[in-house]
Amino acid sequence: MADMWALTFDRSREDWDSSTGLVKERVPVPELVEGPQSRDHSQVIVKVRYAGFCGSDRSIWWRKAFGDSILGSLEEEGRDKRIVGHELLGEIVAVGSRVTAKYGYKPGDIVSTESHIVCGTCTQCRMGQAHVCANNRTIGFATDGAFAEYIKLPAKALWRTDISRIRPEVAAIQEPFGNAVHACQVSDLRGKSVAILGTGTIGLFAVLIARAMGARQVIGVEPDPKHRAMAEQLGADEVIVPGPLDPENPWKSDPSVIARVKELTRGQGVDVAMEMAGLNASVNNALKITRPGGQVVLFGIRAGNMVLEDSDKVVLNGLQLHGVVGRKLFATWEMTRALLEADNGIQDAIWDVILNRGEGAMVSIADWEKESFEDMIRANPKPLIDFSQ
Repeated sequence: MADMWALTFDRSREDWDSSTGLVKERVPVPELVEGPQSRDHSQVIVKVRYAGFCGSDRSIWWRKAFGDSILGSLEEEGRDKRIVGHELLGEIVAVGSRVTAKYGYKPGDIVSTESHIVCGTCTQCRMGQAHVCANNRTIGFATDGAFAEYIKLPAKALWRTDISRIRPEVAAIQEPFGNAVHACQVSDLRGKSVAILGTGTIGLFAVLIARAMGARQVIGVEPDPKHRAMAEQLGADEVIVPGPLDPENPWKSDPSVIARVKELTRGQGVDVAMEMAGLNASVNNALKITRPGGQVVLFGIRAGNMVLEDSDKVVLNGLQLHGVVGRKLFATWEMTRALLEADNGIQDAIWDVILNRGEGAMVSIADWEKESFEDMIRANPKPLIDFSQ
């Protein structure tokens, strides 16, 4: 059986709670094996060209989240090893017997993929809400993922990509870009003021998208100076530096952030606040800087309980709170493609600013080493792994 390079977590080799990072090793290349108990007739093998390393992958790297998903799925499968990663661009090299007739895919097609593998039969899927499928299995968490030279995927999850119109390195991160598209589509942003609290990768994407969707004012809130500078380069009118958290009450909102947003919005507050950091204090900031009748988009994730400050104001101010996860299948992907293929500067801005034209933000799998890659993920919002060579 042929083998390939992959980045893995192995529960027989590493203890989840006391380890960090991933291990580069040779593993078997996935195969299509059709039979009565197999679904491989509707699966494809994709040769990965580029894979993006996202915030969820950082959480896996530092063992901050997703251990239950990875360990639980391995236990169900009776396996020890999980290939991580869910953002990719690649080329189909083999298809199951039903794929071409049913989905139109064939060897040689260039594709990205939706990372959520949905059941299609639960209540949410049947009601057009597959992005919150009750039986979702996420690539790189509950199934083997994209940090490998080859990956087996269900054809129904693929997204055909025209790399003559979208640069391959940018096309590899359509999935996380789609997260920001989904968040920005909650409200019609035309002519509105928008605050983006947390300008990590998804927040940086949101700056670009909010501008493209017609926001008249975009305000960022970000403690990291590098990310503040990037947000301003991408079109934020101003990026506010939040003060330190209250050590005794870390959930408390920041009066300086609230005051500055009110100054920038003629005392009203923003029409839409997008909370991208997942910090309790940031959620309270979002609630307090949004004008009465405005909308708060909650995208940042942090496990555990939160304290809502002056929670009565959510009702009395008529705020609308929207939890956003993933991408709507496949409406968000359609908008993602339209934004990236349009002559609006978004694609160039992603390549030049967020991906830094690949300089210091991209590594070939042949040269990948744990220590140097850890430095890369500390220094860059969106590292890429090149599997194309």
